[in-house]
Amino acid sequence: MASHARHAGLFFFADARAWQVAPLTQQEAPGGPISVEPRITEPRINDRIRVPEVRLVGPNGEQVGIVPIAKALDLARESDLDLVEVAPTARPPVAKLMDYGKFKYESAMKAREARRNQAHTIIKEIKLRPKIDPHDYETKKGHVVRFLKGGDKVKVTIMFRGREQSRPELGYRLLQRLAQDVTELGFVESNPKQDGRNMIMVIGPHKKKAEAKAELAEAKAAARAAGLPEPVEESHDEDFEADEAVETKAAEAEESKASESADS
Repeated sequence: MASHARHAGLFFFADARAWQVAPLTQQEAPGGPISVEPRITEPRINDRIRVPEVRLVGPNGEQVGIVPIAKALDLARESDLDLVEVAPTARPPVAKLMDYGKFKYESAMKAREARRNQAHTIIKEIKLRPKIDPHDYETKKGHVVRFLKGGDKVKVTIMFRGREQSRPELGYRLLQRLAQDVTELGFVESNPKQDGRNMIMVIGPHKKKAEAKAELAEAKAAARAAGLPEPVEESHDEDFEADEAVETKAAEAEESKASESADS
């Protein structure tokens, strides 16, 4: 039968085979449960600052110097401002006189604006057939140009069907042609490679997404000043996506029909 003993905050479990050491739980620790203080997410202000003195900064950023906490609180009350601890780990802590409510509101607005302006590069996809006719090619190229101007990457997929699969060089030449046609706006980020029945190439924009958004904002401001309609960001094109879906279904139907004919 195992025996146990308490020593230096640890349990020792012993039997004829081995000793094991285990830490005490909260309930088993001497003096009762250990309470963990919650993490402070906001700075201490006014009477919550419990230090004998602080390095005080004025409301306009001027250095007041090291003063007793009582004097700092008096200055805050006289100025109808808050005393905010901005560097609690400094020795002594640094505190600043400010309107804390206004500061929190402005900080929240800045964070919200930063999230709105955050640039996310989106990968658009264009699907082509190896024997695409000139008009359709120009339409597809126009989409690629528009996406690259908007700072988005473009995944170009060549769909091979039936006997086209034995002619991969057709798809490769088409991808090379497209890359050359848009070389002023983008570069080949991923060279053409075969992926099953498809051949894929990725074109990256020379212009970053943030730059594209900045140019769009400038264009909108200029349009407003001239009394003209504001340009719209090309972030979602329902007609384009519908066309791509129809083309994909048509290609799949054609492949299915060819397979049935071969089987018969």
